[in-house]
Amino acid sequence: MADFKKSSVATFLRKNKICPVCTAKRIMASTQIHIDGADKFSNGTALTPPMGWASWNLFRNRINEDLIFDIAKAMRDSGLADCGYQYVNVDDCWMSSTRDENGRLRGDLATFPSGIKALVEKVNALGLKLGIYTSNGTLTCEDLPSSLYHERTDAETFAEWGVEYFKYDFCHNIPIPTNAPEISTVTLTKPGSSEGITLYAEDAEFRGNAILLTDEKMAETGRYVSGLESAGGSMYFSNVEIPEDGVYTLTLGLHKAGLRDKYLEIEINDTDVYSLTEPGTKGFTHDGRNQITVTLKKGLNSFKFHNPVASRMDSAAKQYRNMGKELQRATKLVAEREGREEKPICFSICEWGRNKPWIWGHTAGNLWRTTPDIKPNWLSIIGIYEATVLLYKYAGPGNWNDPDMLEVGNGNLTDDENKAHFSLWCMLAAPLILGNDLRKFIRPDGSVDKDNKVLKILSNKDAIAINQDKLGIQCRRIKSNGLCDVLVKPLENNEIAVCFLNKGPLEMEISCKMQDIIKESFAVLPSAKEYDVHDIWEDKKFEIRDSLSAKVAPHSVKLYRIKADD
Repeated sequence: MADFKKSSVATFLRKNKICPVCTAKRIMASTQIHIDGADKFSNGTALTPPMGWASWNLFRNRINEDLIFDIAKAMRDSGLADCGYQYVNVDDCWMSSTRDENGRLRGDLATFPSGIKALVEKVNALGLKLGIYTSNGTLTCEDLPSSLYHERTDAETFAEWGVEYFKYDFCHNIPIPTNAPEISTVTLTKPGSSEGITLYAEDAEFRGNAILLTDEKMAETGRYVSGLESAGGSMYFSNVEIPEDGVYTLTLGLHKAGLRDKYLEIEINDTDVYSLTEPGTKGFTHDGRNQITVTLKKGLNSFKFHNPVASRMDSAAKQYRNMGKELQRATKLVAEREGREEKPICFSICEWGRNKPWIWGHTAGNLWRTTPDIKPNWLSIIGIYEATVLLYKYAGPGNWNDPDMLEVGNGNLTDDENKAHFSLWCMLAAPLILGNDLRKFIRPDGSVDKDNKVLKILSNKDAIAINQDKLGIQCRRIKSNGLCDVLVKPLENNEIAVCFLNKGPLEMEISCKMQDIIKESFAVLPSAKEYDVHDIWEDKKFEIRDSLSAKVAPHSVKLYRIKADD
C-alpha cells in the first residue's frame, strides 16, 4: 500500500488545510450552537436533492438566451429529464449592468433581449424549470448588479418571472455591523403629527451588558444606553400604552459616537422585528436621530432594542434568512395577485462554507455550499468530498449539504474519475447539478448518442436512485486508511448503499465485514445469513455472507446496493 503521507492527495489536503481529523473536531465543536429544528426553512421543494444543470462551470460569462434554451432542449432530448434532472440554471452574467427605471433587475439587453420571463416560459414548455442567480453582496462575482439591499424587489421580480430555483452567491458581501447605536430616547408619533409618546433610556429595563451612561453635552436628560452590541445586551420597554392600531413613526434619539457603522433590531411584542443601520459619524453635535415606521396595536405594547449579530456567521445567517423569507413571501404574493398556483423557488445558498452554513442553513434555504468552488480535477473533487463527508448529520429532506456543481464530463477527468465523482455526490445526498455541455449528447441528425460515456454515467438510474432515496440520509464514512474509504448510506426498505473509494494512484484491495457495515448503517440493514448485492456500475448481482471485498482501480469506486436475502 502506498505511503499516505507522501501521496498527492495527502499533499493537496494538507496544503488546503483539509484535515479529516481537524475538520471533524471543528464541526463537533460547532454543534453547541446548532439551531433548533423548529426554525427549519420549508417551502415544499428539494424533498430529495435537486437535480439539474448550471451554466457557470463550463460557459462562465459566455452565455445567452439561445444557449440556455439549447441546453434545455438537450436535457429533454437526451433523456436526462426522464432521469429526474429538471432545473436549467442561469448563473452569473445574465443580467444587464443597469437596473430598469423601477429599480428592477433585467436581462442583458444584448444577450437576453427577450427577457427572462420569456425564457422561463419557453423552458417550462419543455417540461423543465428555469433557475436564476445573483449575489448576497453589492455586486455579483462578475461585478454586475446584485441583491444586497434589494432583497424584496428582486424576490418579487423572480417570482413574477416564474423562476423556480435561485442561487445566491457571496461576492462583494458587506457584513452586518456588530456595533449598536447608543439610544437616549424613543419617540412614537402618528404620521402627520408632531405629538406622541417619548420613552427615556433611564426608564428602560437593561439586560446583559446594557448600561446607562451620561453625556452632559446632549439635549434632553443627557442619559443614554450603551452596550447593546454583539448580542451582549438589550434594552426593554414593556407595557407601553398605544391609543389606537396603526402605523407609527419611531424616532430614535441617539448619542453620536464612533466612526463605525452600527446595527440595531427592534422587536415589538415579541413577534415583529424591524432593523436599521446607523452610519458612523463625524458630526459636530452629540445628538442624532434615526427613524423607521412600525405597526403597533391598540393597548399595551413591548419593545426590545439590541444587536443580535456577534460574528460574521451571525451576519451571513441573518442575510440569507432574510432573502429566504422574501422568496417565500414573494411567491405567495404573486400567486395570489395573479390568481394562479404558487411556484415555490428552491433556494440555493452559495456562501462557500466560510461561516459554517451547515449549522444555520436549514433555517435559511434548501441547500448550502460547504466549500469553495469545485474544479474539474481529481484533487479538487476529493478535497471537497473530505470536507463534506463529515457533515452527514446536517442534511435531510428539504435541506442539503451542497459540495458544488458536478464536473462530470469537464476537464481531463478519466472515466473512472467521472464515475467516482458522480458516485460520491450520490452517496453524499448532494444536489446533482450538471456543469457540462449537454448538447454533445445529441448527434447532428438529432438522435441521442447512447454510447457517450458521460451520458451513461449521468443517466445511470440505479446510481441516481441512491441519491434520490426518500429517507434523505447522507452517507457516513465508517472505515478509512487515508487512501481508501468505505461509505454507507441507508436507503428505504431496509436497504443500504455501500461505496468503496480509492483516492490513490494504485489499485487497492478494499474489504469490510458485514457486521461492521450493519453496525454503522443507522440500524437500517437487518442481520441475515446472506445478502443480495447489486454492483451499480458493472450492473451485476451476486450474494455475500460475511464480508464485501473488491479490487478498486486508482481514482475509482465500487458502488453497491445491498439488501438482506429474504
